[in-house]
Amino acid sequence: MINQLRKIYSSLLVYSERKDNLDRTYKWFVTDDNEIIGISEEELTSKDLSLLTTFLLPYNINLPLPTAEEQKWRNTVHSTEVNPNFEIKNPYRFIYFSIKKNQIDPIIFKDAIHELFANPVPILWENGHEGIIIEEQTVYEDSISFEEIKDILMSDLYVKINFFIGSYKDGLEDIAQYYHSLINAAKKVFIYTNKTVVTYIDAVPYLLINQTESDLRSDIGKTILQEYINDEETLKMIETFLQCNLNISETAKVLHMHRNSLQYRLDRFFEKTGIDVRQFHHAMTVYLALLARK
Repeated sequence: MINQLRKIYSSLLVYSERKDNLDRTYKWFVTDDNEIIGISEEELTSKDLSLLTTFLLPYNINLPLPTAEEQKWRNTVHSTEVNPNFEIKNPYRFIYFSIKKNQIDPIIFKDAIHELFANPVPILWENGHEGIIIEEQTVYEDSISFEEIKDILMSDLYVKINFFIGSYKDGLEDIAQYYHSLINAAKKVFIYTNKTVVTYIDAVPYLLINQTESDLRSDIGKTILQEYINDEETLKMIETFLQCNLNISETAKVLHMHRNSLQYRLDRFFEKTGIDVRQFHHAMTVYLALLARK
């Protein structure tokens, strides 16, 4: 394809790591083979741009230039075939991240992320505010958690960020499906939760509710929560109780409530609905009903 395009556009360039930056007088694109190519704006009419964007993905020059390793990962996750020369030494996982648009320069963000890991981690950008971090499994006990990363980014750079943490994989089998499924799941999950760090295990209830038709979601909420369907104070109490793993003392502490008062209000909920959220199966049902309201 590149050779054919070069016959039409003599200014065509192919990005290589030896270049320090991308020429801003060029329009840059990503090919099906995930190569980054540029064509001088002087050679392009509006009709040319419309045509090129039908089969090439426009490339955002404000994103950090991809390293050789990031190029390999990008080629792999967007390909239907696994590169036999791409060897995986350690188990790895994908972590989806999203920040507000224009909240921080992607280059500064990438530098900040690299400062928090023992070794630089590949980052695959979807756009200027979301992408995938690829983390290898480590045996070091002092490795940083994504809860800590979230707090550091907020305190040092005032960046509010969401993380969705995928499962570890050993090889590249079904890697493209893993990549796209994780991104789709993350976007659905953050519709239902205010949590900023979510694991693939935490995500299951959200994904189940998301696949449920809206009418059925409404029925679940009304049937389970009954007269409490609009009682925000009681529902907040129950949601906190569930988040505290059904621990009365911990919940009372979080809500600044006396333990006996909490017990009394949970008893009242049981009397009114017949549902005892202190029992695991009842608690799970109420948890799904709470999600169905959102």
